Amino acid sequence: MAQPPTGIMGPVGTMTVTNKIVGPDGFRRPVIVVNDLHPGPLVTGQKGDNFDITVVNNLEDSTMLRQTSVHWHGLFQHQSAWADGPEGVTQCPISQSGESFRYTFTGGQEAGTYWYHSHFGTQYCDGLRGPMVVYDPQDPHLGLYDVDDATTILTLTDWYHLQAPALQAPARPDATLINGKGRQPGNTNAELAIVNVEEGKRYRIRLISLSCDPNYVFSIDEHEMTIIEVDGQNIAPVPGIQRIRIFTAVKNYWIRSLPNLGNNGLAGGFTGGINSAVLRYSGAASAEPTTPQWPNTSKVLDETELHPLINAAAPGGSAPADVHLNLALAFNAGTRKWTVDGKSWTSPPEPVMAQMMAGIPPEQLLPAGSIRTLPRNAVVEVSLPALVTGGPHPFHLHGHAFSVVRSAGSSIYNYDNPVRRDVVSIGNAGDNVTIRFITDNPGPWFFHCHIEFHLHDGLAMVFAEAPEAIAEQAPPAEWNTLCDRFNALPESATRITAPTPVPQA
Repeated sequence: MAQPPTGIMGPVGTMTVTNKIVGPDGFRRPVIVVNDLHPGPLVTGQKGDNFDITVVNNLEDSTMLRQTSVHWHGLFQHQSAWADGPEGVTQCPISQSGESFRYTFTGGQEAGTYWYHSHFGTQYCDGLRGPMVVYDPQDPHLGLYDVDDATTILTLTDWYHLQAPALQAPARPDATLINGKGRQPGNTNAELAIVNVEEGKRYRIRLISLSCDPNYVFSIDEHEMTIIEVDGQNIAPVPGIQRIRIFTAVKNYWIRSLPNLGNNGLAGGFTGGINSAVLRYSGAASAEPTTPQWPNTSKVLDETELHPLINAAAPGGSAPADVHLNLALAFNAGTRKWTVDGKSWTSPPEPVMAQMMAGIPPEQLLPAGSIRTLPRNAVVEVSLPALVTGGPHPFHLHGHAFSVVRSAGSSIYNYDNPVRRDVVSIGNAGDNVTIRFITDNPGPWFFHCHIEFHLHDGLAMVFAEAPEAIAEQAPPAEWNTLCDRFNALPESATRITAPTPVPQA
């Protein structure tokens, strides 16, 4: 098969973060690249590997954030919460001009499909994001596929013609990129990603949304698929949706990824190859597909059909949880800020973890709506009544996977075999999505909307889990100096300037 459109690194390596002008949909603008790639390189490892990745910050473009941090999305950071990445929670940003920081952590028993991204402001919307896969040589689904390598990883990315700090709410993407390639409405000349396959083989497609805002409806014309893993959690196979059944026709098929929002009709379909890539059989002509889209009556993924392959029951079963939280989410039209229990998240001057390691009680760090203390080894149940404005909102928990005992669109509570995720959509009016997890991983864990613009404007909080045990962790000496270097920066180093249009080719 053809080489993937991104490089490959890991579990040991260096990420050099720089600026570059790119134009995947024909519109050229400055972005942030990792090792000169947009999206960034594939980070890989094997189950149980120790990851050792140094991030070097060479950002210089003042139209975007020039400091950075990196979050390893979906990896729980057992005994290494300091390496989790979110600015203001577990670290200060890495200053620019060649400053670096070394993230070291173990993957433990985790394996599956993940991603990494900046966790500083809305920076990853400008390009610091990429795929991450931890392979399991003993994968319980090995018998379901023949090919699982870098060429069958598909990343879905929202592309904006304006730098993230200059975007006005609500932000709307100008194109959907699949593996870094795509078209804006009205331009049929931009290159599309091609996934090459051979007749008769079964392929594990690792589908990763790197999105800052939109969600996507994904399909491959004339191919059914079977879901076998979500968020690094193996599930009992759900047929008819995600495993590719290879048909005998040797031709090209559209891969489609329809966003729920976009500029200039982007969310309206696939005209001219927008929101698309190509599945190409060996021997097929080098031509764009003519295949018809699946009808609207075709089967769409229902989250409640996803059941964990092992240890399926929710923590604590159907018994009452040790801690129950009912979070009130809202949007304040006057301040244009999002709130959790009446408080809008703002990063503190010193990271939450640093203050907790100094012995400061969590309740003294932030307003009550922005931080909740959780005891060790407790069953925690969190209810999230839907926030309609700007929704549906996808909420992500760092440090844990959780059981979704009540899903969006359902009034049924399932404690026997609920889907296990680290991100969940909280749905629409009338929904009351409810999750459960066990506090077996001490740390300050961020819980936030993963629409990046909503997080930036406050839709977040921290679970301070087992504060007394956080001091047992041992961050490296360089972690302690991040804040000193960041706080010593002159105001000019953090000032954002207005973007200047790039001449278009």
